[in-house]
Amino acid sequence: MPAAAGGIEVAGLTKRFGALEALTGVDLEVGRGELVALLGPNGAGKTTLLRILGTTLLPDAGRATVAGLDVVARPQQVRAVVGLVLGNERSFYWRLTGRHNLEFFASLHGLDRRVARDRATELLDLLGLTEAADRRFDGYSSGMKARLGLARALLADPPVLLLDEPTRTLDPVAAADFRRQVVALARDRGRAALFATHDLHEAAALADRVVVLAGGRVATRLPGGTDAAGLEAALLDVVGREGLGELAGSPPS
Repeated sequence: MPAAAGGIEVAGLTKRFGALEALTGVDLEVGRGELVALLGPNGAGKTTLLRILGTTLLPDAGRATVAGLDVVARPQQVRAVVGLVLGNERSFYWRLTGRHNLEFFASLHGLDRRVARDRATELLDLLGLTEAADRRFDGYSSGMKARLGLARALLADPPVLLLDEPTRTLDPVAAADFRRQVVALARDRGRAALFATHDLHEAAALADRVVVLAGGRVATRLPGGTDAAGLEAALLDVVGREGLGELAGSPPS
């Protein structure tokens, strides 16, 4: 695997919820400028891993660092270098405009009013939301909401992006546009991006590498360039047809 300097490094990560072991000895690296996809059925441990990296869960064993920072020992610093993107964003203020939402969240990052305003304007332009900037969030389409969620994740210019099924609610056109933005932000700007998805075509289109989780373990690793049919075949070997049926975007079998 490539060196993960400035990116994500996970070694022996384990997390239990009572008798359930959600993660068991997971090892993973994501380097700067690299996009790595997490695939696996529901309950495989994808979201648990992302939540640990985002410091909203503590691991029970193992070690994880983000941009060289230990997620357990230095959680506040980790939060400052991580941009988290969710597929079903519910934390925006619906009666505020897109611009005012970004300015508010920028203030939570400690940016003063002028810097927050300038950063919001920059990101709205970057993500093609300038014309909608002063509309209320509740009037945004699902694609616009997703792009605003990405803009919020970028407010502090983080070197690491964590994406949990970011295109789950998007139509195909909006999803394709969102993927293009993520690729540009990761590869062209040198960010490390780890994204969980149930969409085999999305993983095939975006990922430099694919990591398949099953039962909280790394079941297999696949190189970039593996097409959706190849991902399906690998998943069939790992989780069987019943588990694969939970994955969206795979061709009928």
